[in-house]
Amino acid sequence: MKTVSVCFVCLGNICRSPTAEGVMRHLVDEAKLAERILIDSAGTGDWHIGAPPDQRAQQAATQRGYELAALRGRQIAATDFERFDLLIAMDDKNVAALRQMCPPGQRDKIRLLMEFAPQTDSRWSGTREVTDPYFGGAEGFEQVLDQCEAACRGLIAALRPQLFT
Repeated sequence: MKTVSVCFVCLGNICRSPTAEGVMRHLVDEAKLAERILIDSAGTGDWHIGAPPDQRAQQAATQRGYELAALRGRQIAATDFERFDLLIAMDDKNVAALRQMCPPGQRDKIRLLMEFAPQTDSRWSGTREVTDPYFGGAEGFEQVLDQCEAACRGLIAALRPQLFT
């Protein structure tokens, strides 16, 4: 059975990447693909290792039926480039950080999450990055959920052909 492993990456691994991980886990479970798509998240920084996701991210996620409470922050490691088929960054700064530590021949594994948002969805047309909600209010966490839901659905659609060939 073919599997694909995905790691979502943001700066601290307490807002955007755990939200993407939680949304993706939920959608993958719904699609009955949990045995085929392996999911994790990490941060490029080390400030929140072992910490749960931001309380505001957890609250917004819970209201939509996603569970983030069991997730814990971790920092991306060089071994993750071997472990994962895709390292999906939330923004260009994290793409740059991943490229700096990327072993030779692994750069094609680094992608932006919003690349997978359907172009037919006018809300995200031209949007390259998942907005960082950390220094804002609750509405920022809702927007992150909106972006993650759209892009993770697109990611599943993009991965599906690889899983069944």
